[in-house]
Amino acid sequence: MKKLNQSLSGLLAAVVLASAATGVHAQVSPEDQIKFRKAGYSYMSWNMGRIKAQVIDGTVRYDQQQVASAANVIAAIANSGMGALFGPGTEKNVGDQVTRVDPSLFENFPDVAQLSSNFVSAADNLAAQAATGDQAAIRTAFGQVGQACKACHDKYRLD
Repeated sequence: MKKLNQSLSGLLAAVVLASAATGVHAQVSPEDQIKFRKAGYSYMSWNMGRIKAQVIDGTVRYDQQQVASAANVIAAIANSGMGALFGPGTEKNVGDQVTRVDPSLFENFPDVAQLSSNFVSAADNLAAQAATGDQAAIRTAFGQVGQACKACHDKYRLD
């Protein structure tokens, strides 16, 4: 019974924290939204580079654990709900934050949602393939993630 009470207390705490986080999230300024999304994309890019160096270029010794870790980070960010960081007022530079998002993104949410879904699927597949250690499968999945990124960049990213 004590373990059940502890589990229920933990669950209740998680629900309360999630509710509080949702309230705070709604109050994120446009400037911070741009800053946070840029940070997320930069961190994904760094992790893509780690995989590329080991599996594609071979410039760094292959380490299955590092590749799996990098792929898991990419999948976690892809599944994090970063779309919420494209709120009103973030289609242009705000304060010190410069954005490269094409304002047309904000007029094409159904298309963006499809592109995002494709990216999430590709990122999830990369994580699954990285867990196997099969470098040929990782290379293929890595290419799919790159294509998913490019599909959105080609339409909705300014130079």
